[in-house]
Amino acid sequence: MSFQIHASGAPRTAIEDTLPRLIADLIASRITAADPTVWGEDAQSEAAVRLGWVDAVSVSRPLVPEILALRDELAAKGVTRIVLAGMGGSSLAPEVIAQTARVELTILDSTAPGQVLAAIDAGVEDTALVVSSKSGSTVETDSQRRTFEAAFRDVGIDPAERIVVVTDPGSPLDESARAAGYRVFTADPNVGGRYSALTAFGLVPAGLAGVDIGELLDEAEATLLQVAIDSVENPALRLGAAIAASAQPDGTRRDKLGLITDGTHIIGLPDWIEQLVAESTGKDGIGILPVVLLPVSPEVENPPADLQLVRLVDEADEFHLRERHPGEILVSGTLGAQFVVWEHATAIAGLLLGINPFDQPDVESAKIATRGLLDARPAPTAAAFVENGVEVRATDPALVASGTIAGVLDALWAELASDGYVSIQAYVNRLEMPQLQGLRELVAADSGRPTTFGWGPRFLHSTGQYHKGGPANGVFLQILERTDVDLEIPARPFTFGQLIEAQAAGDAGVLAAHGRPVITLTITEPQDDVLELFEAAQ
Repeated sequence: MSFQIHASGAPRTAIEDTLPRLIADLIASRITAADPTVWGEDAQSEAAVRLGWVDAVSVSRPLVPEILALRDELAAKGVTRIVLAGMGGSSLAPEVIAQTARVELTILDSTAPGQVLAAIDAGVEDTALVVSSKSGSTVETDSQRRTFEAAFRDVGIDPAERIVVVTDPGSPLDESARAAGYRVFTADPNVGGRYSALTAFGLVPAGLAGVDIGELLDEAEATLLQVAIDSVENPALRLGAAIAASAQPDGTRRDKLGLITDGTHIIGLPDWIEQLVAESTGKDGIGILPVVLLPVSPEVENPPADLQLVRLVDEADEFHLRERHPGEILVSGTLGAQFVVWEHATAIAGLLLGINPFDQPDVESAKIATRGLLDARPAPTAAAFVENGVEVRATDPALVASGTIAGVLDALWAELASDGYVSIQAYVNRLEMPQLQGLRELVAADSGRPTTFGWGPRFLHSTGQYHKGGPANGVFLQILERTDVDLEIPARPFTFGQLIEAQAAGDAGVLAAHGRPVITLTITEPQDDVLELFEAAQ
């Protein structure tokens, strides 16, 4: 068995109560057959052009020799480093694939100028860039491509020899890349970005970096029969029911999903699951909020009633020894199997929630707000106050009335409903401030509620949909940096520094328009100010 699932308590009850209907309605076999009517009339037109992922393994097989041949060709030219410029679904899967295979792949999914500079300053003479964008118009990816093109030319390298493009056929990037002489891989346009792990978007960068992508497809293929059968043994039916229908003691649904990596060989899978589940289910005022946890996180030590824990493990035959809390869901499987089962399970969860799991109606709002700010270039909003170098701003003046960072955080936590959550969003150079991610654990303990952490602007392409379209019970803590480091974007009227600033401000404005409270803390002295934040959050 390439994937196994064990559930007890509430998720097991959910499986037992839900599976008979799913089996009677032939849901598994209908999804495998790419039947767009599964999710109802309202979702049918979208589903009709978004189910290509069910055939991804067979469609992607012919790509393997092409990718390996290109890898050899690049190696012959002295290429030893692959950089991936991509956001959301274009970067999260290849990042997991490469990390799990212990293969080096530089992920550039940020507009922080220091992070872009670091990718270039590491040296472009031995580098090839994979530019990955489904739409072909992603502003972050376009900006990164322009910058690398200039860097290649500066050292006398023709960008056409070092840039590889992955996009949908007919996209603006497809057309411009072919005109420039770049090598182009087109993916199935009937696959949404978050379901594209086993398409060219996942395979090209990982394969060029050195991953055995044929083996990954073999792992996925071994699971296809499991997810296709209308049976109680189908792991996707079981997982979908467990995450969408698990109930609290009062009978209401558990709508938060704690993801714990505990002994599995797979590295980074919860970050991929986070996008898949949040962006697929967070709409129409409902959804499932994934929360990436550590085995010792506050939410694991004392799980809230509305949080369903999922533990990712390797020891499938010893599930009874791995369960830390009654009612956990334990899953085990190869990486290829995980991709297949979670994609099917998420689509099934969407059915059970009564939503369309293939659209993302609220993602565009933050992009529109960003473009507006880049065009208008308004003067920066004055800080409400500054404490020890940290500038404090808020969408609601009442939140900053205390005049202290600790008081502001307390005021933000006071806005939390009993079923609410905290979202921390760090628009910084994470290469210089990786410790910021540890703030999540402190905030979860201080607020007493499930807390997510996202690097901006990456999360805008994943959990950003849930923040606006899901339940209106989140509070938001933005962390920005004030830095002298900036980088111009060739042939663009704005810099990377201006872009990331506009992305943060644009998203804060959209969240405020949706009635979500937002606190923005701007760091001016990184090392000292990070300590200040940690102290305030305790």
